[in-house]
Amino acid sequence: MDISLEVIPLPVTDIDRARDFYRDKVGFHVDIDQEVMPGMRIVQLTPPGSGCSIALGDMIWEMAPGPKPAPGSYQGLQLCVADIKAARAELVERGLDVSEPVQYAPDDGATFMYFTDPDGNGWAIQEYRRRATEPLHRVLADLATRER
Repeated sequence: MDISLEVIPLPVTDIDRARDFYRDKVGFHVDIDQEVMPGMRIVQLTPPGSGCSIALGDMIWEMAPGPKPAPGSYQGLQLCVADIKAARAELVERGLDVSEPVQYAPDDGATFMYFTDPDGNGWAIQEYRRRATEPLHRVLADLATRER
């Protein structure tokens, strides 16, 4: 059985403000912005090149069992880029307040920068230079064919 992680609901206080932030400052594509059933609006956004989206909604948490996370309570969400300096330049140009890159080790995958959304949900952006020549979807497809 294949199972893929495709959508992460994200707790925010203002759907429009969050949509505009992720679209305009972070560069996510708006896939859906509509009332999907009476009284339930969903905004789904996807980072360029990603197979996983975030979902913003006014009724998401009421429909799911379990506790309702507070806006700003998500920390450690992670994006990956092949060139962190180029990504930072583009994000700063878009108006995103993003940290300077921090290199924790010389290895590929050990450089990060950080930002928060208007509610305080925390994101990391990891430089993984290998992604320039080996996009994740291709690596995973190759692994799947080897496992068969």
